[in-house]
Amino acid sequence: MKRDIEQLVSEHPFFAGMRPEWLTLVAGCGRNVGFKAGDLLARAGQPSEAFYALRHGRVALEVHAPGKGALTIQTLQAGDILGWSWLFPPHRWDVDARALEDLRAVAFDCVCLRGKCDADPAFGYDFMRRFAQVFVKRLEATRLQLLDVYNVGPVS
Repeated sequence: MKRDIEQLVSEHPFFAGMRPEWLTLVAGCGRNVGFKAGDLLARAGQPSEAFYALRHGRVALEVHAPGKGALTIQTLQAGDILGWSWLFPPHRWDVDARALEDLRAVAFDCVCLRGKCDADPAFGYDFMRRFAQVFVKRLEATRLQLLDVYNVGPVS
């Protein structure tokens, strides 16, 4: 049985505590999608037209390193959000995103969501606050990764 997009949105941690009427707004821009292992969800430099609420599976965020090819800089999993480039001009992906295994997600049309955020500033603020938490989590992961790369001991 195909599950209702609004139900899928309401079950995702990113949307926890969101007003029911806003969940309905968000769900109106979403669709259920699936990808096979190895599929590319996003390519650096291409327009960022969707973001994804991951439901099942894992995604590698990759950057291209000259002479080395694709390097995985972070792995996302169910419960995570993929994509924030849609929020800021020029609305282009800054990494490649590749499914590491079969993946299910809700994809959100970003033009649709930007319009709804602009039309309702309270909704837009709530949405941006939620994305700010994603930014903080990703920056913290990057900081820890850098400490590991540079083999820095415990920080006091």
